Amino acid sequence: MIDLRDLKDEDEAVLFRWRAEPEVDRWMSDAAFPSRDAHAAWFEALRRDPDMQGWMIVRGGEPAGLLTLTGLLSHHRRAGWNWFVGAADARRRGVGRAAQVLGLDKAFGELGLHKVFAEVMADNDAALKAQSASGFRREGYLRGHVLKNGEPRDVVLLGILAEEWAILREEARRSLSDAHLIAA
Repeated sequence: MIDLRDLKDEDEAVLFRWRAEPEVDRWMSDAAFPSRDAHAAWFEALRRDPDMQGWMIVRGGEPAGLLTLTGLLSHHRRAGWNWFVGAADARRRGVGRAAQVLGLDKAFGELGLHKVFAEVMADNDAALKAQSASGFRREGYLRGHVLKNGEPRDVVLLGILAEEWAILREEARRSLSDAHLIAA
């Protein structure tokens, strides 16, 4: 089963270890891998800053990835969406798709957002497929938008509105429940 839980102190070390893995880092849009101190400061802000919220994605009770929302204080009731599956044994097993369904429930239910939006590297087929399956729609394409290892990378802009999620929610949850990825 996949679930989202609040972050704990010990998650910072796990996230830092995952972030150092080439398979995770290649999809991150930050310019360079953060120092240990910079990562610890980011993690502390994620836990304390009311403009951000993060959850550990857990699979079978074990940490599997991270899902975050940023910009929560915007009067537009929208937030930036970021996620990744860090545990190698959890990749390509529906974990990202399940985490997104659970995260969209939090975003539109608990947090009362109007819109969730994301920037995804254009060649990150797995993330684009997972987000599309969760109801995100393509809203734009930015050529050479980020530099990764000094090379320009294209980014796809995605978004989903609360009213779209309301239509898609039950079927998305049912398909994941039937696959025993989330609780009914």
